[in-house]
Amino acid sequence: MTFNPDVSSVLPDQRIFMDNTEDIMQSLSPTQWKLILLFVPIDELCVCPGQDLRTVIDEALGRVEKELVDLHKKLKNTLVHVVVWSGLPSAESHSRVCQCQCEEGYNENRHRLDTIVLMSSLQESIGALLERRDWFSDREDFSVMLQSTPVYADHSPSVDKASTSDSYDISILALQLWKNLLQPMVSEAEVEGRGVFSIPCPTEERPYLRTQLNSQPELRVLDPSPLLDPVMGTEFTCEDRTPSPTIPTSVHNLRPADIKVVAAMGDSLTAGNGVGAAQNNLLGVVTEYRGLSWCIGGDENLTTVTTLANILKEFNPSLTGYSVGSGGENSAKSFLNQAVPGAKADDMANQARAVIKRMKEDTKIDFQNDWKVITIFIGGNDLCAHCSDTLYYSPDNIVKRIREALDILHKEVPRALVNLVELLDIVPLRRMHQDPSLGCPTWLVNMLCRCVLKPKDGSQEFQRLQDFNKAYQRGMREVVESGRYDTHENFTVVLQPFFRNVFLPVLEDGKPDRSYFSPDCFHLSQKAHTLMARALWNNMLEPLGNKTDSQDFTTGISLQCPEMSVPYLRTYSNSNYTYDTPPPTPPPVTNWGSDISCVDTAPSDTVPTSVHRLRPGDINVVAAVGDSLTAGFGAKANNILQLLDEERGVSWSIGGDDHLETVTTVPNILKKFNPNVFGFSKGKGKRPNGFNMAVSGAKAKDILEQVIDLIKALKNSTNVDFERDWKLVTLFIGGNDLCQYCLDRDSLSPHKYIGYIRDSLDILYNEVPRVLVNFVEILEIKELRKIKRDTLGCSLLQENLCPCFLSPGENSPELSEMNKINRDLQMEAERLVYGGRYDKRDDFAVVIQPFFKNSIVPMTGDSTPDVSFFSADCFHFTERGHAQMAISLWNNMLEPMGSKQTYNNFTYDRSKIHCPTKEHPFIFTRVNSMNNDSDVSTTSIPTTVAPGTPLPKDCSKDSVPAWAAAILAVAGLLIGWAVSWIFVYYRERRNRRKKTSTCETEMKGTSF
Repeated sequence: MTFNPDVSSVLPDQRIFMDNTEDIMQSLSPTQWKLILLFVPIDELCVCPGQDLRTVIDEALGRVEKELVDLHKKLKNTLVHVVVWSGLPSAESHSRVCQCQCEEGYNENRHRLDTIVLMSSLQESIGALLERRDWFSDREDFSVMLQSTPVYADHSPSVDKASTSDSYDISILALQLWKNLLQPMVSEAEVEGRGVFSIPCPTEERPYLRTQLNSQPELRVLDPSPLLDPVMGTEFTCEDRTPSPTIPTSVHNLRPADIKVVAAMGDSLTAGNGVGAAQNNLLGVVTEYRGLSWCIGGDENLTTVTTLANILKEFNPSLTGYSVGSGGENSAKSFLNQAVPGAKADDMANQARAVIKRMKEDTKIDFQNDWKVITIFIGGNDLCAHCSDTLYYSPDNIVKRIREALDILHKEVPRALVNLVELLDIVPLRRMHQDPSLGCPTWLVNMLCRCVLKPKDGSQEFQRLQDFNKAYQRGMREVVESGRYDTHENFTVVLQPFFRNVFLPVLEDGKPDRSYFSPDCFHLSQKAHTLMARALWNNMLEPLGNKTDSQDFTTGISLQCPEMSVPYLRTYSNSNYTYDTPPPTPPPVTNWGSDISCVDTAPSDTVPTSVHRLRPGDINVVAAVGDSLTAGFGAKANNILQLLDEERGVSWSIGGDDHLETVTTVPNILKKFNPNVFGFSKGKGKRPNGFNMAVSGAKAKDILEQVIDLIKALKNSTNVDFERDWKLVTLFIGGNDLCQYCLDRDSLSPHKYIGYIRDSLDILYNEVPRVLVNFVEILEIKELRKIKRDTLGCSLLQENLCPCFLSPGENSPELSEMNKINRDLQMEAERLVYGGRYDKRDDFAVVIQPFFKNSIVPMTGDSTPDVSFFSADCFHFTERGHAQMAISLWNNMLEPMGSKQTYNNFTYDRSKIHCPTKEHPFIFTRVNSMNNDSDVSTTSIPTTVAPGTPLPKDCSKDSVPAWAAAILAVAGLLIGWAVSWIFVYYRERRNRRKKTSTCETEMKGTSF
């Protein structure tokens, strides 16, 4: 409607496909130009385990072709865009449509992989159909175009549910639809982040809606690299294949021929997804070729299929436990291959129990006496999801989950050698998707592993990816090196590190060799599995301290044989290897200070005039308004009598006691950039104390008075140049509004709350020059219900301080109401700030800092709340809690919008403080968070623009010539029909979820 205000839209009844197009055709004028979006929703296709996906696709293809033929026959002046799309719902919601997927063993991770591959295959098939039908372009007034990529919204567990909503999902889907409607451009804008969308506009060079004829020819795609060796067998030359004279009682005297049982745990690489798929058969990726799996497959024999199991069969033909053929982990043919596609580290404990159960139940296995080799390879999917929740997927948590599985095996499985295969170096795999000529389905892999593919080289996100990858590897080494699993002679865990450094195979022309990959360019082919099996075997024969820690696929790997002098599978004992001495127990913490390693701490060469060019060293003045958390209420209290002390000098956002090495606050961090920063509070006591204007017990209605007091203090201070000094003001309020809401719903409503905030920010905006306001989002208070301590302060005060949240029972309507109000306050704050109200001055900005949006109670090692973060009333924060809040706020300031951490990571680490980068030395605002390198003409709008609000004018006058307006008018249908269709779909799906309760899934881990 931006291009043509008179555009009309038609919303037919929701159906899986448009089974009846008559209602559309009758409502459209034959002379008007029409844009029709034909949606093909993957989520509504029923695909059961073991079902032939090709049949499902062919049926869908037939229905699409029928609809297109009808449209072509009956409509003129029409452009049809076919859209393959998916909301990627959970397995739970999908089962409402497809009950067959409720069968035991069909989990959410497998469903997600199947859906993505099905989507990609259907996209390819529809493309082939349209090419065969010449895009229905036999007339000048009709054409069909397949949108270049499917449209999808990821609702996988790795996506932060709490920070997304249906409206946000719809915004993203609409943006994808819009971009795919336009002619292809050199560089397409992307979603910049929560609150800001960058919308591409047509250009003079490319003003039209996309058709096959006006689009640039696709890049020539190279043929997949041929398989150099169609036979994946291995020549075996080892002469001594005899077992020990007597069954060994020590794992350190274990020969290959002594092994009687093999088992495996892991993800799709061990399940064998796509191993045997032809290079042009993307659907083959869904098939689990377990008989070809590198560490557990047992198809045929070593002369034709190279796997660890087939190597061991050369020593012991009676070996058991290996998988054959294809199928899921519950199939009898899979046996002890209990790997699950899409599995993460948190699935390992269940897989360990499944392996043990099958071993105990099988009559061919003497559970107590048979020697077993169990291979574990996990972590790739965790790395693929780490950017969605860096706490849940933190290296410590990943290692903790792997350790839990190893503990189960150690406790329950006798006579076992466990191969813990170190996580592969995943970064080189990015090259497969950086060269379009390879023809890899990159959009598909972006869905499977966005945290690996999305980061740009040299970005903070890319550095974090590398850091996490190395930290996962290091953590796996440390858990083995701890000696935790060497407490008795019949069990050990050996780290096999051949994947630590990966060299991507390349052809003579330097391009990556696709023959090592399955059709999705993500999973590995049988050619790679062959080399992995050889590398694992060789690692098992290499002594600790001298194991191969790299995998170069192109050099080839030959099998080693056991040494005559040491014919055993190598362990720490028979390698004469000594584990590294664990680090000494750290001394008791005496303060909650931090260390900082920032090198470039200098201010700007000249005082900036724009808040969007503001470096930390440019800030001269700090100030804060808020309630008792900003006043430092009880921050050092050891008992109930000390609670009333306001320790303003250690307050997270405004305190300035001592220095950073002993007290962590935002001003103390800023002192490292500008030692002369002014305004912080010191010591304890009521205000006035610096520019800390917070009042214990304050609510949103009190902030206006605090702001007025602050402005007076700034103007009256002889240490402040009111006009020229840059000021950092932190606003944090709402806890008391929430805690008392049920006692006065009218006065403390979200509408009243944001009205008070708006009035306060308006005064700052109108009266104070050179200001950056940190608006810290209200915390999620329900998590405080977990804080319990058997003390007078906690039992007496906690519930009285926050009755509306702490008094209601679990799952009560009262608690549900409070949770909703909590979210409403957060949403109102976002609407106010993202609405652009404070964006008209170049020297003023308000930035939402969302680290408290999804509050997480810090836990101890035994999974109980860590009360050291909370004061004597179990409600306010201690100095330790203030230090973590300061770090979280500071790090939020250095994160761009859309990439800000939306949860609190309260763990003690003196080196958690981030530094400005050379590429972006400024504190992030909405404006400088946007990608200014795009060649696409864009305009930015807030996510909270009301329906029907026109876009800014800049998208039309300079970018689109007037003569193109008639052609572009049809684009408005995107807003009227497509978005409405998606909304109806989501609403209907939500209604189905309410009516049905089958196949319920349970979220694991700490709630957000």
